[in-house]
Formats: sequence, structure tokens, C-alpha cells
Amino acid sequence: PMPEQLEKVANTVRKFGGGKLVDAFEAKMNQSAEQAAKLAAPVFMDAISDMTFEDAKGILYGGDTAATNYFHKTTAKNLKEVYMPVVTEQMNDLGAVQAYNKLVASYNKIPFVKPVNFNVENYVTDNALNGLFSVLAEEEKKIRKDPVARTSEILKTVFGKLDQVKQ
Repeated sequence: PMPEQLEKVANTVRKFGGGKLVDAFEAKMNQSAEQAAKLAAPVFMDAISDMTFEDAKGILYGGDTAATNYFHKTTAKNLKEVYMPVVTEQMNDLGAVQAYNKLVASYNKIPFVKPVNFNVENYVTDNALNGLFSVLAEEEKKIRKDPVARTSEILKTVFGKLDQVKQ
């Protein structure tokens, strides 16, 4: 979504006929986050490689989002470091930075408004990570509750054993 800090800017620019500018910025911002998400797998693989027996036990017997919580705790910092340069580069390549600058410039030209100073790259990176962990948590809940959602052999094996232990 549009950053909360820019909602007023977006609404005001829309009122003055800049709706296409706002829409272009939102689309480019989301495309940048999607590109960064492709880099998550190696960071997750490192977290799996570093997992201790206690970590695995906590995931297996933990709550509906125990694996997600583990990954958030062990990968969030590294993911942000990996995502930020990609988000910045993608936002530049896709024209999001230019769209943001045009959006803010249009807003800042309006008389009596407080000028905007906001780091959009941090916002996109943080929300991309929040989205990633949110989707991961929802998928984990499905896998834990619905045997049909366990599509791979390894998931069937792990969660099948968990079901037997719980009985």
C-alpha cells in the first residue's frame, strides 16, 4: 500500500489531477519489492543449515507459526541487507524513484503544505519483508492444519510424524 507517511501527499496530488502519477508510483514500488523477494531463498537455506536440534524441536512442537517465527528471528536482519540494494536498484530501474520525486515535487509545490521528507526505499524494503513473513505464516498454518496442503514428500513425512506424536 501507499506508505502512511505519503497518504496525505497521494490524496492531495490526486485532487490536483495527479492520480496517474500516484498509481505509477505504487505500481513501481510493488514491482521493486517483488524483485527483491526472489533473493530470499539463500538466506532461508543458511538459516536451515544453522538450525540446531533445539530449534527444529521448537518448530516441530511449537505453535501454528513456529517455523515462521524462527525464520523471522534468524533471517530478518540478513534479508534486509540483501533486499535494500535490490529494492533501491529496482526502484531506480523501474522509475519508482523518479515517480516518487515527481509525486513529492508536485505536492511540495502546493502552497502552505509541509514539505515531505521520507525514505521510500526503507519503506518498500520493510513492507516487502513484512509481506514475505505474513505469507510464510499463512502457508505454515495451512500446512500444519490441512494434510492436503502438505504437497512435498518431506512435508508429508515431517508433519505425518508430528500428527502421530500428537495422537
